[in-house]
Amino acid sequence: MAATVSTPVFEGPVDLLLQLVNSHEVELYDIPLAALVDAFVAEVAGWESVDLHTLSEFLVIAAVLIELKSRRLLPGSDDVDPDEELVGWEERDLLLARLLECQAYAAAADAFAVLAERAARSVPRSAGFDLDFVVHAPDLLEGVIPEDLADAYRRATAERPAPLVDLYHVTVDTVTVADAVTELARRLPSMGGKVTFHSLTRHLTSRIEIIVRFLALLELCKQGRISLDQGHTFGDLEVGWVPDAPTQVPVGVGFIDEYEG
Repeated sequence: MAATVSTPVFEGPVDLLLQLVNSHEVELYDIPLAALVDAFVAEVAGWESVDLHTLSEFLVIAAVLIELKSRRLLPGSDDVDPDEELVGWEERDLLLARLLECQAYAAAADAFAVLAERAARSVPRSAGFDLDFVVHAPDLLEGVIPEDLADAYRRATAERPAPLVDLYHVTVDTVTVADAVTELARRLPSMGGKVTFHSLTRHLTSRIEIIVRFLALLELCKQGRISLDQGHTFGDLEVGWVPDAPTQVPVGVGFIDEYEG
């Protein structure tokens, strides 16, 4: 919509006012520009939403009227034709329109260049189906009756039993390093001399029990109650009880506590 203004000599669209001033049908001196702007501001205050197009149009026309009136009010040459004053504004608007048009064509050319570059990376296929070849998609509901849908719904919404985890393969080992240390501290002093690790574990059947016995030997060695010797690389480990070593297991040993439980 065009902005409307009301002046003592004109009432109507502001763009029509500029045309009438240009055609000398309305005298520019008779237009109070301050009242003109105040009236437009009052009109803008009553808008439900701001129309930027109408607002910018009024600002341009008001600027043209202010410049024309200021030139006539300021001292200067009196032989200036008002038509010549508006020529510069018309040429400016024409140049601006051409610049915008050139920008639009340049943007369109860039877009076409991008599309052409993308299309150049694709190769059309030279072989394909015959023109009369038609692919018929299978009917997924062929042969399905309402009773089948009802059964499917009942199966989908039926309450399912809670899943059970089968733990038959899980074994619980009750042997601890502390128990193995106590056992070895009781057995080794009575065995006399050095014994091999193999002889200490030959009666064991599970791997975890053998590992626990080995950790118990390391704990006893750390306490200084046994000596460990291996004659050659990958040879059998020989265990010897240190004479006068205590057979009681001390309470609170860090290594034992770490592996218990």
